[in-house]
Amino acid sequence: MPIQSYRDLEAWQIGMDFVVNVYELTKHLPVEERYGLASQMRRAAVSVPSNVSEGHQLGGKSYRRFVSFAIGSLAEANTQIEIALRLEYIDGPMFDAITRKSTRLRQVLHGLRRSLKTNDEPRT
Repeated sequence: MPIQSYRDLEAWQIGMDFVVNVYELTKHLPVEERYGLASQMRRAAVSVPSNVSEGHQLGGKSYRRFVSFAIGSLAEANTQIEIALRLEYIDGPMFDAITRKSTRLRQVLHGLRRSLKTNDEPRT
């Protein structure tokens, strides 16, 4: 089925699931982290599917650039999740579950970016 909307993109769909997972995870953080680490984690996670959708809407070379932004936001979120683990705000199983989702999302985002590079190259 052809892509009609950013909602059809696997990267956007997994990204949205990742956002929900991060919001669930941040419920386990201490109240004093509500405006600190929890807020940063949520913003970084929300940025992933947001950049995918914005890039898709813009198209062209902007699309690839926005997918790169999404990859960067995912790395930021992953760092913050690791911080939560090291501070013992979350446990190992919770960390492992979200890391699996994140790993799959990273793979899909990199694949999308590669496909956009291939499609942007001039045809000979």
